[in-house]
Parts: sequence; C-alpha cells; structure tokens
Amino acid sequence: MTVLLGVDTGGTYTDAVVLDGRGTQVLGSAKALTTRPDLSAGIGAAIDAALAAAGVRPDRVALVSLSTTLATNALVEGQGGRVALVAIGFDAADLARAGLAQALAGDPLIRLAGGHGHAGEERAPLDLGALTRAVAPLGPQVQGFAVAAQFATRNPAHEQAARAAIRAATGRPVTCSHELSAGLNGPRRALTAVLNARLIGLIDRLVTACQAQLDARGIAAPLMVVRGDGALVSAGLVRERPIETILSGPAASLVGARWLTGQDEALVSDIGGTTTDVALLRGGQPMLDPDGARVGPWRTMVQAVAMRTTGLGGDSEVHLQPGLDGALHLGPRRLIPVALLADDHGPMVHAALDRALTRDAPGETDGRFALPLPGPQDGLSPREAALLARLPGQLPLGQVLTGWPDLAALDRLVARGLVQVAGVTPSDAAHVLGLMAAWDTAAADKALRLMARRRTGRGERLAPDAATLARAIHDRLVAQTVECLLVSALAEDPAFAGQDPEVLARHPLLRAGLAGHAGPVALTARLAVPVVGLGASAPAYYGAVGDRLGARMILPAHAGVANAIGAVVGQVIQRRSAGVTALAEGRYVAHLPDGPQTFAEPEAAIAALAAALAAEAADRARAAGTESPETHLQVDRREAQVEGRQVFVEATVTATAAGRPRIARAIPA
Repeated sequence: MTVLLGVDTGGTYTDAVVLDGRGTQVLGSAKALTTRPDLSAGIGAAIDAALAAAGVRPDRVALVSLSTTLATNALVEGQGGRVALVAIGFDAADLARAGLAQALAGDPLIRLAGGHGHAGEERAPLDLGALTRAVAPLGPQVQGFAVAAQFATRNPAHEQAARAAIRAATGRPVTCSHELSAGLNGPRRALTAVLNARLIGLIDRLVTACQAQLDARGIAAPLMVVRGDGALVSAGLVRERPIETILSGPAASLVGARWLTGQDEALVSDIGGTTTDVALLRGGQPMLDPDGARVGPWRTMVQAVAMRTTGLGGDSEVHLQPGLDGALHLGPRRLIPVALLADDHGPMVHAALDRALTRDAPGETDGRFALPLPGPQDGLSPREAALLARLPGQLPLGQVLTGWPDLAALDRLVARGLVQVAGVTPSDAAHVLGLMAAWDTAAADKALRLMARRRTGRGERLAPDAATLARAIHDRLVAQTVECLLVSALAEDPAFAGQDPEVLARHPLLRAGLAGHAGPVALTARLAVPVVGLGASAPAYYGAVGDRLGARMILPAHAGVANAIGAVVGQVIQRRSAGVTALAEGRYVAHLPDGPQTFAEPEAAIAALAAALAAEAADRARAAGTESPETHLQVDRREAQVEGRQVFVEATVTATAAGRPRIARAIPA
C-alpha cells in the first residue's frame, strides 16, 4: 500500500499526517515542536511519529507535500534577510508608494534610468556599467537583490539584463518583478520583489531541511510545496519564488477544512502560534483575492486566497497598554512562551523568575529572556553587534541590555532573525488555567505572577494573582479573535462594499447587537455562517468565540493537523497572464513572454499570445510537478464605442494549466 505524506511547519509546531494513496483517509498524524534555527529535527520527529502512528514504512511514501506559515510569520513580524532593490525607470514619488520605504527598512536602494513604456518601447537605455559599480560592493552585505523596472510586464528586457549583470558581479540570488506578477503596478511589483528576495534564505533552509529528512529515511517521493492560492508547486521552483508561499499554511488549512468537514459555506479560522488566518469558503472553494495577498501591512501582487492574516496566536506577545486601566493587547510579535523555554532551560528560567519575584515591583525586562540564533551578521551596527556578542546563550533580558538604546538594537536583531525573545504569552495563560499541559506549568505560573505585579496607570497591580491575569489574557484572545472574524465576514458581505470592515466591526451598534441589547431599542446580530475552528489551541478558545458571535462552531477531528492534510490533497496549478494593447488602427501589440510583437489585427495578436501563454503555463506546470496538465484559456476583451462602432482597446489573456502531482514511480514491495 502506498501512502501520501503531508507536512506543515509552523512557528511553534511542525505537523505531519499520513493519508492513504487515494487521499481519502487519515491513517496517522503527529506533532513536534518546530526547531529553530535547525528545522530538520522538528520535521524529522513529526514524520517519524506520523509514520509510526499509521503503521507504515517510510519507503511506502509516494508523495510528500509541505505547507508552511514561516514566510507569512516573517512578513507579519517584519523579519527576513537584508536585501537591495534595483529600481529602473522609477522616480522618487513612485518609490514612495505601496509601502516600499517601510518594506526596505533602510536596506540599500539603487535607482537607475531605463525602463519601458506602456507599449513595451524602451524609454531610456540601461547603464549596465553603473549598475555593476553600484552592486559589486553590496554583494557581501546582502542576502539577495530585487529588480523592478517600469512596465517590465510589457517588456522584461531591462530586468533580465540587470539580473545577469548582478549575478556576474555578486553571485547573489536575484528576484525579477515580472516573474512574480503580470500586473502593471510598478511600485507594488517592486514591493513584492523585495519581500521575495528577503524570504529566499528562510524558505531555502526549510526545503533543504525537509529534503534532508526525507533522504535520511529513504523516502524517494517528489517533494511539493503549497502556494498561497492552495495549488502545489515543486520544491525546486519555490526556492526561486518563495513569496508564493505567503499564505501557504492558511491556504492549505482551507483545503484541509473543506476535506475534513465537507462544508460549502463557512468562515474558516486557523489559529497558530503567531497568526490567526480567516477566510470564507463559498461553494466549497476558497476565494482568491483579486488585489493580491495582504499579509500584515503589505499588499503584495501574489495570487493567493482571500484571507485576512492577523498577528494573533497562542504565542503572541502580551502588552500592557498605556493608560489608567491596565488594558491588555496581544501581538503582533511572537514570543517563545516561558513555559516552553523552561522545558529546555528550566534551571536558568526558574532562577531568574524566583529572583524577580523577591521584588515587589518588577522591572520592564523581568520575566523576559533572549536567545541568540545563528545567521548572517552582515550590515549590523556597532551597538547591534555588541549586543549580540553579549548573548553566548539563553539569558534573562536584563543581563543583556545595558541601557534604553539597546532596546531598539534588540528589535532590529529580532527583525533580522538573529535573536528570539521569550516572555508571557496566551499559551502560558492556558497552562495556568489548566487548558494546556504540554510544557512547564510552574514556570508559566511564576511568569504570570510576576507580570500581575506590574502597575497600571492608576498605580494599582495589574491583577491580584496569576489565575486572574491568565483569565484576562484568555478573554483578550477571544475578543481579538471575535474582531478578526467580524472584519473578515463584513469584508465579504456585498451589503457593506466600499466601507471599512474594521470600522464596522468596532461599531457600538454591532457590538450591542452581538450582546443582545434590550433597551428601548432591541438589537440582535450574529454570524450567519458556521465557523470552522482549526489549530491545536482552537478548542481552548473557540467555544467562547462561537458564543459571542452566536455562531455554530465546528471543531473537526484532526483540526490540529488540517494544514498538513490540505498540503497533500491539492493540485498543481500554473497561471500565466499577459495583455494585448492597441497602439493605433492596424497596430496591436501582443506582450509575449519573450517581448512585444505587433500585429495588424487584434484577433491575430490574441491568438499568438494565447498560444504562447498556454505553452508556457503547461511547461511551468510540468516543471512544478505534474506530468499531463490540462490547459484552459480565458480572454477578457475591453472595447469602446467610437462614432457608432466598437473599437478594440485591450485584452487580457490568462492560461491555466492544472493536474495532480506526479508520484514516485517505483515503490518497493
């Protein structure tokens, strides 16, 4: 009997699930802690435990598919490697749009003349000599380069030439924006390319770790990865375009939710350690976001499921809000739960907590710990390098920081993925409340007792004891989850199109309706679709979420490994889009993959473009891991009425090639 193996690597846990060869039945599943920085140990432990639970030998695995929230988490938390952007043909105003400055966060920017016009004609020559002189000294300082040129989707020649020059001068990976999206929005393409370049090292380490574990167990099956639209792609391709894995885990969870529940209409909410991901199933299918994937503050041009990802999870940082009443807020940064840190470093953690508990008023850093992680240290400031040098191992944060300026340096090291911080999280609160028991409950209790002694703006203690604070943290996670679901539901409701769903979700009338207000005016409100709660910690919180929303809450069996299930039951899908534009009567330009070509009739231009895109989509599908893709074409024409006759303006041609992933051909008896 052959089997399928799905693996999902999240911020806290790595899940594995074994399905029968037809993908109809779960034979076994398991969880293991995600091990950073070396992901191999966690992946291997999850695979071994899942195969053991299924009673299956490793050599019976015919297909392996991987989903992950690591790329999503990195963008939400502002992490990733240092990169440089080469912007060709853009002015300063262009580069101020789409959040590019925030995305670069001080990383190098090189502006060059060049680029093309709307019809693909060269606007200015590209100075490759100036480019080489600018990038050569940056090679040792960055993880990779992003290249974006004006109208590169109409003519990619300058991006392609720049990539060749950068590779020759630096040997670093180069991301070209035209390969990530066919859209015309240059600044957003540049943003997407920057984020892709930032993620290359992270996803490469993940794929390498997974493949190494498969090789060590004699699993010769193809390795696939879930994209953000739920489709599968070969591991080789995803190393080049890691940006396509943003929302990989959430997309897999949607596929898994449909497989587990059979629900056609539902809100699916997946809570992980770092994020909560919410999307709507309609007609049994996840909806795609027509504007591109949004993750945290970034609106990319990556095709992905229409999902809202919020920095809220079981391991979210617990903040004490400024003000008199000591209000709490969770996220968006993930911390290592104190209970989890104590599982591995108990004596150090307990000693630090015990010392802090001897004081009546804890300091700002009491109960927090810093852990160094290996990684490239190019581009660090002297303060950042000095702080990192003071971290030979896991230490209480107060022993690492020498003054307030170190806090900003610490934040930058966390963003670079060189340091992790441990502190109080909802997972610690769940241990104190008896909702979880996986880690060191005594350490969680001490950490919450310590935090409860912090003072509000009124000078009062935040809480009288650990249990009271734990209940407040639990209730805060429920409240923020309710808001996530309301925002997602309102955003998908056509009755509220054009209105800000976040404003509507906080409206007093809606809140009164959910609470069943009965004054001179009686108000009621509820979610009209069921909620499918996924994630290992969903049972700890989602019962209360359903009660507040008046919604039917579905917590299916195997909900904790839904992502891993969704990873292995999907299809390989590759889409290619491009346009035909009208220059003048009798001059119609097809923007072919290898450059623009002019035709006398629009139908001829459309036909040539359709043939080229169909061939390219099929080739990409085969490269992505399927043997016999089926290809479908869609043509969207735009015409105008001019002097009583229809005149062609432009057309968009989309080719979609899809098929099941190939499986291992030879399985031993």
